[in-house]
Formats: sequence, structure tokens, C-alpha cells
Amino acid sequence: MARYTGPVCKLCRREGMKLFLKGERCYTDKCSFDRRPYPPGQHGQRRSKFTEYGIRLREKQKVRRMYGMVEKQFRRTFKEADREKGVTGENLLKGLERRLDSVVYRLGFAATRSEARQTVLHRHVEVNGKPVNIPSFKVKAGDTVRIREKDKEMARVATSLETVERRGVPEWLELNKDELSGTVKAAPNREEITLPIQEQLIVEFYSR
Repeated sequence: MARYTGPVCKLCRREGMKLFLKGERCYTDKCSFDRRPYPPGQHGQRRSKFTEYGIRLREKQKVRRMYGMVEKQFRRTFKEADREKGVTGENLLKGLERRLDSVVYRLGFAATRSEARQTVLHRHVEVNGKPVNIPSFKVKAGDTVRIREKDKEMARVATSLETVERRGVPEWLELNKDELSGTVKAAPNREEITLPIQEQLIVEFYSR
């Protein structure tokens, strides 16, 4: 599957906010967005005036990049959310948070969602005792997510766990640092997803 391989700091600058795509670097003075908080390119410092379409597009692009998904993936996730009962925008965010790569990131087993995706793809993660290598796998209440026994000594997992307190673990997840495991206590509520997202704009973008 296609994926973005360019400089991720440009994505933050393009969307006008930190997307925390480079882990700890985003919290230091090396962060490119802090030094150049305007879009990349020679015309980046000009004032931009967005149309209604442009505002909705930027919101969709921001969330898609935040979760590290290509357009086809993201659109499919939106369609799944639209078929579910309830509010489509909230269903979308809940579905994104319940992805296995997102849960691995939220528990602190990876410094970024990109790293979490790699961790899952390389079969370092088990769900309910069975290895799962599908980043889009959706966890549900009661599931246990853990790093495989033989992979518990991985240096990058230990490094990520040292900094998890800065990000915090969501209330709907319970982390056991000693066992390198986490439990899904319940499906996430909209109030527990504290990212600055206006999901209704995404719904309006795809409904146009």
C-alpha cells in the first residue's frame, strides 16, 4: 500500500498545528513547527483565505495525517462509520482510536503512530494472546493488548514507555508497565478523545 515517505514536519506546518508525528522531538526546541509556524514553500508566509470547501478539506487532511492513513483507507473508515448507528463523526473518531496501531501508540509502546504501525506489522504485538499484524484491526472492550514475550526487551519500547506520562494514557485504556500490556476497559467516548478535531467538517466534506 502507498504511504507518505517525505518530511513529516512539513505536514504539521501545512496543517497549521503540531500533529506530533516525530515523537519526543515535537516537545523540544528542535521542532520545525515552533521555528517556522507557517506553511512550507516560497509562498508559505502569505496570508491564506480558505473557502468553505478548503476549510473542510484541511480538517480531513489534518486528521488523516494525524492517524497516518492514505486517502483510500480513510475514506473506507468513514464509510464504515457512516453505516453504524449513532453520530457519523463520533463513530469515525472512535473507529480511528480503536485501531490497533493507535492503541499501541496510546499505551506508550511506540513513540509515534508510524512506529506503532511498524511494531504491529512486524508481529511484536498480541491481542488476547494471539499475534496480530494488521494495524487497522479494531479492538473492543475487554481485549488485552501486549508486547510479545520475546520482544519485551526491545529498546524502543522501553524508551517510549519512559515518555508516556507526557502524553497520558486515555481513561478507556489501562496500562500495566511491568507486563508491557494494556486492557481496553471500554469503547472510547467522544469526551475522551481530546485531539483538536472538528469531525463535523469531515462529515460535510464527504457528504458534499
